[in-house]
Amino acid sequence: MKILLLSDEPDLGLWDHLDRRRLEGIEMVISCGDLPPEYLSFLTCFTNAPVLYVHGNHDGRYEDVPPEGCICIEDGLFEYHGVRVAGLGGCMRYKRGKHQYSDWQMTCRAHRLSRRIRLGGGIDVLVAHAPMRDFGDAKDLPHRGFIALRRLVERYHPRYFVHGHVHKNYDFRFRRVQSFGETTVVNAWMSCVIELEPTPRRRKPKWLVQRIED
Repeated sequence: MKILLLSDEPDLGLWDHLDRRRLEGIEMVISCGDLPPEYLSFLTCFTNAPVLYVHGNHDGRYEDVPPEGCICIEDGLFEYHGVRVAGLGGCMRYKRGKHQYSDWQMTCRAHRLSRRIRLGGGIDVLVAHAPMRDFGDAKDLPHRGFIALRRLVERYHPRYFVHGHVHKNYDFRFRRVQSFGETTVVNAWMSCVIELEPTPRRRKPKWLVQRIED
């Protein structure tokens, strides 16, 4: 499966100057947050692929203007054509505002999601806005990663952990792709593409795994 990842800044080649060839063969679109809802809604008009998203710390207006035709995967486990995706958006709390969490709050969210992942038989892709603690994050509080995300990756070994929040122009050490044990970690800043094959699994109850229909 060919998956288009988006985060933080709109790719003008997909919005202002839409190059439809960029969407050829794309079977799933995932936003890691901090993108205009109109941008995600726009993409649904030019692809049949489902557009999934988690919230970034600048996505407070999604409550009033959610991206139309898109699927929020916060705190849930979703399956599309055999690929399982789980989402935990938001960043470290550094001021008052939506979609910001303390380490303890994110740990509680991760604990609830962990139960679904365990009973559901694992995941292929873990989607977040923030990075893991001490791996692709920054030292300042707003861009510090979460310990809870790191523990989820260490426990369930998803094939991909994808996030945003740390922009390419923030740090000269920016790396798009890194390895963390058995997991490939991808910073989805602006846009990039990953590919993976579905993992055969037994079907699970809908309360555990929500299946996305074509």
